[in-house]
Amino acid sequence: MYVNKIFRCLVHSLGSLSPRRRIIEGLSLLPLIIPEKRDHIDAADLKVKLRQKGIQVGTINVRLAQLCLRYGLSLLSADKDFSHIAKHAPLVLIAD
Repeated sequence: MYVNKIFRCLVHSLGSLSPRRRIIEGLSLLPLIIPEKRDHIDAADLKVKLRQKGIQVGTINVRLAQLCLRYGLSLLSADKDFSHIAKHAPLVLIAD
């Protein structure tokens, strides 16, 4: 899975055309998930729930976590926000 915003950032950050082309071709094999209004609402609810427990995480990270929860996907990331989220939501993390 990839999300359109992540895809855009990745493509813009790549300088060399050769690796860029290979990455775009590889990502094109994956389904594109475009968040719907409900996803943003559920992510905001999750962020409030976390904040009430004294946990502050990035807005984009909460949206990504919520999309994983909605679609039953596991997440691979080194970002510590996701381990904090997983302690309070059924987010499945893949250990690196």
